[in-house]
Amino acid sequence: MAQRLLLRRFLTSVIPRKPPQSGWASLTSRSLQTPLYSPGGLTGTPSSARTLYTTRVCSTTFNVQDGPDFQDRVVNSETPVVVDFHAQWCGPCKILGPRLEKMVAKQHGKVVMAKVDIDDHTDLAIEYEVSAVPTVLAIKNGDVVDKFVGIKDEDQLEAFLKKLIG
Repeated sequence: MAQRLLLRRFLTSVIPRKPPQSGWASLTSRSLQTPLYSPGGLTGTPSSARTLYTTRVCSTTFNVQDGPDFQDRVVNSETPVVVDFHAQWCGPCKILGPRLEKMVAKQHGKVVMAKVDIDDHTDLAIEYEVSAVPTVLAIKNGDVVDKFVGIKDEDQLEAFLKKLIG
């Protein structure tokens, strides 16, 4: 759990929070200072910087980290957002999630997708009146404009996205 939290903090410091309008984020090289430890493991001296090379990252789908992250990346987004409230133990969620991601990717940045695990973010689930999973919300200009609960086929998802994009 502690490793997951550290990884999450690291990734949020390296990857920009706001997706660019193009749907692709080009991350520049960043240098990381890593301590060099002696064989005894007690003393450390800084080594030369290691360079982390990154490639372009598709930013059409992201996992919500916390309430302020949701506010920043979903509610305040200029791009329409599809919010997938799911749970790891939910069978239909495991079917709908990849299907929805695929359909959102086909929209080429006209819409983005936020994934919210209801077990990690119960407060958001309560705030948006999620009583069953999977629940998918369409949010445009900070307002919920459409919603469905349960699994949908690709044609229904395409119609849902087209309605959101307008």
